[in-house]
Amino acid sequence: MHTIRTPDLPSREITDEALYWNRREWLKAAGFVAAALPLAPSTLAATRGDDDELTPWETVTGYNNFYEFGTGKEDPKRNAQGFVTNPWSVEVSGEVKNPRTWDLDDLIRGLAVEERVYRMRCVEAWSMVIPWNGFRLRDLIDRLEPTSKARFVEFTTLHDVRRMPGQRSSILDWPYTEALRMDEAMHPLTLMVTGVYGKTLPPQNGAPLRLIVPWKYGFKGGKSIVRIRFTQRQPLTTWNVMAPHEYGFYANVNPNVDHPRWSQKKERRLGEFFRRDTLMFNGYADEVASLYTGMDLRRNY
Repeated sequence: MHTIRTPDLPSREITDEALYWNRREWLKAAGFVAAALPLAPSTLAATRGDDDELTPWETVTGYNNFYEFGTGKEDPKRNAQGFVTNPWSVEVSGEVKNPRTWDLDDLIRGLAVEERVYRMRCVEAWSMVIPWNGFRLRDLIDRLEPTSKARFVEFTTLHDVRRMPGQRSSILDWPYTEALRMDEAMHPLTLMVTGVYGKTLPPQNGAPLRLIVPWKYGFKGGKSIVRIRFTQRQPLTTWNVMAPHEYGFYANVNPNVDHPRWSQKKERRLGEFFRRDTLMFNGYADEVASLYTGMDLRRNY
């Protein structure tokens, strides 16, 4: 098992799962859990979901949407066993000062690592609360130096039917692509993830590098990323192309806009029996609503 692919993080500093809960409770009691600061790799800090119970490791890593490994929720964990993520390279292209292909370790070396607890919601009306380990996307973008023409950033998932058996299906047009507007990408809540629960990110969760945008539906977070492209024009994204009447480009959590096949007003937190109200922008409205001032949030969802 690899250690977390984050810079300068020795294996001794990865929190043992048996100690994780006690340590988090100590931090919470000491008043540190709500801090949202640049952190040293060994520091645990939950920036969101402070009052919510964490979704258990077994659920986070065993109930996944990752169609590259199968469409069933249990398929990714089963079919991703043995998926090799080291070495891994990421191509950087488009409106960027120095387009090149990076070794992942070189690409992220020196970036400040932190843990953030985020509420994550799927369009099928289920949700989780997950402690992700990673670094701010904006810090990576600053390193890549996009040009002034860059208005969007696109993320592409690995396409390899030998390693990702779900890609033998025609359910999606492979490879999987997602994209953000630059101001969304530069928002401090947007995270590039390399781990979860203080451990290496498992393949079924998008190893070795995935995107998390907590105010958007979960499908917006591209997994196993091999290409980052900066563009002037809004890129095509997989679900928006496959089902434009169901999935908008922005994919913001808006309980006032029903999916054509189900309501978005309620959600069920995995592990809970009762459903709860879905929050606008997944509960992050205070931080991100200003990004969409003047937009029709019923159309641009």
